[in-house]
Amino acid sequence: MIRMISAGESHGKGLNVIIDGFPAGLTIDVDFINAELKRRQQGYGRGKRMQIEADEVEILSGVRNGKTIGSPISLWIKNRDYANWQGRMNVGKLEVDNPVTAPRPGHADLAGIQKYALDDVRNVLERASARETAARVAAGAILKLFLTEFGIELSSRTISIGNIEMTEKSRSAEDTEKSPLRCADPEQEKAMMKLIDEAIEKGDTLGGVSEIRAGGLCPGLGSYAQWDTRLDTKIAAAMMSIPSVKGVTIGERDISKKPGSMAQDEIFYNDKDGFIRSSNYAGGIEGGMTNGNDIVVNIEVKPLPSLRSPLKSADIRTGEAVDAQKERADVCVVPAAGVVAEAMLALTLANALTEKFGSDTIEDIKANYKQYTERVCKTSS
Repeated sequence: MIRMISAGESHGKGLNVIIDGFPAGLTIDVDFINAELKRRQQGYGRGKRMQIEADEVEILSGVRNGKTIGSPISLWIKNRDYANWQGRMNVGKLEVDNPVTAPRPGHADLAGIQKYALDDVRNVLERASARETAARVAAGAILKLFLTEFGIELSSRTISIGNIEMTEKSRSAEDTEKSPLRCADPEQEKAMMKLIDEAIEKGDTLGGVSEIRAGGLCPGLGSYAQWDTRLDTKIAAAMMSIPSVKGVTIGERDISKKPGSMAQDEIFYNDKDGFIRSSNYAGGIEGGMTNGNDIVVNIEVKPLPSLRSPLKSADIRTGEAVDAQKERADVCVVPAAGVVAEAMLALTLANALTEKFGSDTIEDIKANYKQYTERVCKTSS
């Protein structure tokens, strides 16, 4: 099993992520990892922190001569902003003791201090911050490189911001990636950007929906045998682990509104392609397993809880009514959430592949994968 575990605080020295159980023999492209980190920082509506940080990865272990060696991979991302926070974030004695006592509604603040018997909300918000997702994206880039060896490619795009939803898909995938909100609908994207501008003026935040896709998958990853072996179970859990994600849909978002006769993917057969489906309402998963179609996941991202015009709260020491803590934050992170979701989907799919085909070396996995796919193709032709 490939495990990913991270450490680090938002304004601490940096972020560390370890990938354990990763196979040996994969060529690592550091430029690709850094490009993925840059994708996470982009998107209309991001905050000033993105202007401070220029996220770059340093590989500390698990790679030698440009290839993975089977031991844990450790990645480090330095926080440039730590220079401005050192007095408040020292691991030793603090130079500046300015505790946060006004928890923000919608964040981990209050439940976190209650859980760990803390008297400073900063001890919670520094780790609960979505800054942690930079570590996931760095690790996800390595997992993407692994999936590429099997022809599996991942992408994401913005479907909606607030109450404005994409209506047409006139942009190419390349142009969508370059657009301010990574949206395939140029006209609706303009309306989304205007909505973000209005939220900035009000000191408010906006959520939305991001669609994540994975193509090039063979059928049969995952299992129908037990609830916890179903691939959609694992995908949903991975998506819900992302800060501010409150809902996950796999396949057609409005499938519950359709009759059964219009909600299934009919099966056909021809000598060239074998078994094919006429549509993809299921989003590439049937009975907890991949069916060969693209996996399509939609995540619902709530508006961020850190507001420039703060909501009401209660002081954790006195109980006095106060305004919630104001932290520098983004106005809209839906495009960035899509990049993080790609990383989490990459982790889930990489695990599904290694569970089925082995996990020691890339060459062994490829050999097992080739044998399996040849058998599946043979039964389809």
